[in-house]
Amino acid sequence: MSIRAARIWAPLRLREFRLLWIGMTVSLLGDGIFTVALAWQVYELSDAPTALSVVGIAMSVPHIVLLLFGGVASDRFERRRVMIGADLVRGLAVAAFGVLSISGNLELWHIIVIAAAFGAGTAFFGPAFDAVVPDLVPEDLLTQANSLEQFIRPAAWRMLGPAVGGWLIAVWGPGVSFLIDAGTFAASVLFLALMRPIPLPTDAEDEGSVLHQIKGGFRYVRSQTWLWGTFLAATFAYLVFLGPTEVLLPFVVKNEMKGSASDLGLIFALGGVGAMVTAVLMATRPMPARNMTFIFLAWTASTLAVAGYGLARFPWQAMVACFAFNALESAGLIVWTTTKQRLVPTHLLGRVSSFDGFISVGLMPVSFALAAPVAGALGARTTLIWAGVVGSVITFAFLFLPGLRDVEQAGVSRRPRLLRAVQPSVGVVPEMIDPR
Repeated sequence: MSIRAARIWAPLRLREFRLLWIGMTVSLLGDGIFTVALAWQVYELSDAPTALSVVGIAMSVPHIVLLLFGGVASDRFERRRVMIGADLVRGLAVAAFGVLSISGNLELWHIIVIAAAFGAGTAFFGPAFDAVVPDLVPEDLLTQANSLEQFIRPAAWRMLGPAVGGWLIAVWGPGVSFLIDAGTFAASVLFLALMRPIPLPTDAEDEGSVLHQIKGGFRYVRSQTWLWGTFLAATFAYLVFLGPTEVLLPFVVKNEMKGSASDLGLIFALGGVGAMVTAVLMATRPMPARNMTFIFLAWTASTLAVAGYGLARFPWQAMVACFAFNALESAGLIVWTTTKQRLVPTHLLGRVSSFDGFISVGLMPVSFALAAPVAGALGARTTLIWAGVVGSVITFAFLFLPGLRDVEQAGVSRRPRLLRAVQPSVGVVPEMIDPR
């Protein structure tokens, strides 16, 4: 590995980030197993896209409804403890899946109820994780930290996890896969517990109700076109392509390509490879000065790749489409996350991240609900093709929203971050990278 490529590993010299990263890696490996196991389990109980659509709705509605509260919690309480609580809830939910599946008592309504609990836990974990990274990593290493996350997330979640999940399902069935995923949440909790407590920002809002703090976050988002414009672009793009991708890709692989769970796992795995390649490349070079333009062009191209799922006739073709989708999506996401962490005040970052999720995926339940009936009218393949084309057009159009690219001219200001007392003890001299 070249010296430039090795820069992606620099944040791991920091003890607290290293513990966070190890726990995240183990948990994401389990999530990759869970992704394949859940889809396969649902289609074993009811071989119709409508069933997986209902499960997707059940998981996404509590997630969306509770996201803003998760954002407030991550700005109001120690973010490490918020993540521990969220992982405990999700781990217990997945363990319930496993016990019911192995005992032969699992029914579709069980999946719907437990999936709702899982989604609720995710609503608290996501904002806390986004907000805690700048607390642990110097601004000079934020790009590498975000690239590292985008490297390991697809490696574990989209590559190794699904491949292992497909094998586990073939040998022992979905129930064992669920229990193994529950064990990975326990590991994540352990590593989070080993971290030193992370103090809240000194400028955190200690007074006022939860509603008051949500309003404060909303006022900030409303004042920043680059934020709310990107959120809305994601809202409408996800409405068009997210439900069809999640619901119809497994259906097409199983019923039209006559593929197996291993084939579905390998498709996800190739997507992981694409994201990993992008993460290494992004960590070796400065972020683009025209950051918003780069983000939207990358996401336009990635959304168009969704059409490849509908055009594919064999699993290997779907693997190519998945590779392209994840590689391009990750490129935009690394630049987006670093921009957000550098520009948003640290005491607002949890709430802004929660608004990011709340607005961006606000129509996700509608997308899941529409996927099956639209596929019934147009066909699964045609639905996927149109989802990619229409979603990419929507994403590209938002690039021209007045004020969206103003931050490109203003530049990214470097604000002092809360670098914790644990940082100097590791003896790291951060590499400097050009600010966006």
